[in-house]
Amino acid sequence: MANEPRTPRLAVLIDADNASSRIAPRLFEEIAKIGEASVRRIYGDFSGTRLKSWADVLATHAIKAHQNFAYTSGKNASDIALVIDAMDLLHTGRFDGFCLVSSDSDFTGLASRIREQGIDVYGFGEQKTPESFRQACRRFIYTENLLPEAPTSDEPGRQDARPASVKKSPTAAAPLIRTAISQLDDEGGWVPLGRVGQRLAALASDFDPRTYGHGKLSDLVERAGGFESRRTETGHLQIRVVPSGKASQAKAKQAKPA
Repeated sequence: MANEPRTPRLAVLIDADNASSRIAPRLFEEIAKIGEASVRRIYGDFSGTRLKSWADVLATHAIKAHQNFAYTSGKNASDIALVIDAMDLLHTGRFDGFCLVSSDSDFTGLASRIREQGIDVYGFGEQKTPESFRQACRRFIYTENLLPEAPTSDEPGRQDARPASVKKSPTAAAPLIRTAISQLDDEGGWVPLGRVGQRLAALASDFDPRTYGHGKLSDLVERAGGFESRRTETGHLQIRVVPSGKASQAKAKQAKPA
């Protein structure tokens, strides 16, 4: 037991004004894949009814609410309180990562400052989140992918019930997948799917198969077009870009009249 690696300790800080309570269940499921949510705090003005949906789920997910009264219009006391707490927690040296849940670009500076200390930052926000904040995070997860209607790898047969406005076509992921494959050492063009997934995360902090309507990378690769896959003798999945000759033959076959 002494040799087992310690689970990363995470501080989860939620901007209630810029996050929907509907993501709460899957938010903490996603965070559990990264580490342990040792601190769970949410910031907002809970004195009115606007944040009642969050207030209703706080106890369920053991989230500690930090009440910030909006004394002055246009001044966001919640953002300031979140930043102050984040810096206090950072200087304790107790945390391996921070999860910032917001779509507000104002937290770009905070994310950058935390990463300067060698601590990972995981962002969670809507697809409208400015690129500056997304790129400041080691990884950025779109909260649309955490809605109950989004697909998961545990439910491969379930359809993606989200509106089309938050989904991208699988073919839109093809250029990035090709780039990832081209950057990896290969064996006749074949690359382990796991390594491709790691490279994709390095190339784009916000890459996620769920954004393209699929819970698993293997399903996305299959639907994106232009790739083929095989299993090794050990059962590991490998993929490669369809060779130009094969691609030309496939196009010709499709174009040939019946």
